[in-house]
Amino acid sequence: MIVRALSAALLLWIAGFMTFALFLPQPAADGIATDGIVVMTGGRGRVERGLALLGAKHARRLLISGVDRRVRPHELATEFKAPARLVDCCVDLGHESVDTRSNAEEAAGWIARNRYRSIRLVTSDWHMVRARYDLEAMTSRDLHIVADAVRTEPGLVDLVREYNKYLLRRIAGLIGI
Repeated sequence: MIVRALSAALLLWIAGFMTFALFLPQPAADGIATDGIVVMTGGRGRVERGLALLGAKHARRLLISGVDRRVRPHELATEFKAPARLVDCCVDLGHESVDTRSNAEEAAGWIARNRYRSIRLVTSDWHMVRARYDLEAMTSRDLHIVADAVRTEPGLVDLVREYNKYLLRRIAGLIGI
């Protein structure tokens, strides 16, 4: 009986992992405008994508969540070759978060303070499912989230690790943690 239960659980995990790995989220269409853009730091191309979308006027403001406390706006503009006036007027640096869950918490506060009804979430393709889950859990059901995944080429180990983190977050959510 235990062997059957463990086998069934393993088969479910494999089927879920295959779905997760084969259907990674994709970049959103550029023509979609939202009130704000949230970039969760931690991977290549994320900040660049957010700044490009802001520069193309796809939103009014951009939050870059999880920025090191020592980073200043002018340093960010220089590092990413963004116009200083764009960064000064329309980019908020979030210094409070250290992981995906606290990124979502920081973003949820920013969204509520600005009374945004729609945001574009920018993060890596392999990270999007968990990031969106955490953000949805901390924001209003009325918030429209446009998932805008930055394409990457994750390895098997990275995908397994992220899938397991996502499953643990879902389980924690189900039991109220």
